Amino acid sequence: MDKKKRYSDYNTYLRQLFGQRVQKISVDAGLSCPNRDGLLSKKGCIYCNSKGSGSGMFAKGLSIKKQIETGKIGMIKKYKAKKFLAYFQSYSNTYTTCEHMKQLYDEALSCDGMVGMAIGTRPDCINTEKLDLIESYAKQYLVWLEYGLQSVHDTTLDLINRGHGFKDFMDAVQLTAGRGINICTHIILGLPGEDKKMMLESAKILADTPINGIKIHLLYVIKGTLLEQLWKSGEYIPMEQAEYVETVCDFLELLPKKIIIQRITGDPHPDELRAPLWAGRYRETFNMIQQTLEKRNSFQGSRYKK
Repeated sequence: MDKKKRYSDYNTYLRQLFGQRVQKISVDAGLSCPNRDGLLSKKGCIYCNSKGSGSGMFAKGLSIKKQIETGKIGMIKKYKAKKFLAYFQSYSNTYTTCEHMKQLYDEALSCDGMVGMAIGTRPDCINTEKLDLIESYAKQYLVWLEYGLQSVHDTTLDLINRGHGFKDFMDAVQLTAGRGINICTHIILGLPGEDKKMMLESAKILADTPINGIKIHLLYVIKGTLLEQLWKSGEYIPMEQAEYVETVCDFLELLPKKIIIQRITGDPHPDELRAPLWAGRYRETFNMIQQTLEKRNSFQGSRYKK
């Protein structure tokens, strides 16, 4: 754990593994989602826009390799980085055939300086055959499989039109565990209908699962989403910044130190953000979380009880 940050942060974890800075490069594989293409629904989750949290680069005709090589230019210039992870971010990156998955992953890892990959997906888009394939890469590369969960509460998952339940997530985690694949879980704070007690219940439950990392997101409103309609009608009110900061600190205190914190708040595109506007001030929120932990003289795991 980086004592300065008071939690087990991702950059420090990567530096300890590789002895130098490692940068993630987001790639768009042009895949879809069962909650978008009609298998489950065509609406998607209420907070998700038409890009599925992606860049839209695949639709512009850029191959995986071209996306990575383009992304590396900025990372080398800004961070002097020499090692990279391919981050399959948009939509569900196991929602295709194993053959297609292999083509995508092989293309990404063939680029110079690649030391691994992170694969974003849904817990209902995985099976043993797909995990066998992903496991084969974990023998040579650092591999993270990122499962979008958002909440442990099925009532919330229904409300946000997630299309799966908490049991689906746990089934996927149990299938994945023990394969040398690192498991990251996405959680959103500030979901409709959830109070602080419910949010912290997610931390308590996830603390004793075999996951290796967590991404903590703020629920913010972006253009073109069902959530935007709820916000406009006054049916959804976003969290205040101070409330979010306090909740994140409480959340961290309940997690064991071994869980790597890959993200501590969202970083929305300014052209898409509708509310809350403070969500666009990433660095400010980041600093407030650190300052609050320092003021409490607290740290990740300080209230964790197995």
